Amino acid sequence: MDRLSPSARSANMSRIRGRDTGPEMAVRRALHAAGYRFRLHRRDLPGRPDIVLPGLRTAVFVHGCFWHRHEGCRNATTPGTRTDFWLAKFAANVERDARVADALEAAGWKVVVIWECEAERPERLVAVIRERLPAPAGRPRPRGSPGNP
Repeated sequence: MDRLSPSARSANMSRIRGRDTGPEMAVRRALHAAGYRFRLHRRDLPGRPDIVLPGLRTAVFVHGCFWHRHEGCRNATTPGTRTDFWLAKFAANVERDARVADALEAAGWKVVVIWECEAERPERLVAVIRERLPAPAGRPRPRGSPGNP
């Protein structure tokens, strides 16, 4: 049983944004501090990536653990009501994510996914960036930033 009334649930769901989310903003701040320069939500690329590093031909998606089903994550819960609806919705999201990644890779782009739970802690986010992205194109990383201790 849902703890919220249908109108309260509808109001809650209407406030979920697709861009400029908290995790996305955290990733953007960390990338910028590390010396990366990027573009946002390029419509000419499949899936309109959240962050595009054109010099590195890299598309970064900041995925919500709930919506995109981060495997093994505590945030990837399944609602107890209308379970069939939610499972179908989640499966369609995961399938679309794979299709978009394949299209970008076929066009010569590297695809990086940063999960919402990874962006919660700044020290974990720095490690994720260091691990998944090459150094910024054309400039060394500033001291103390990801990749340059």
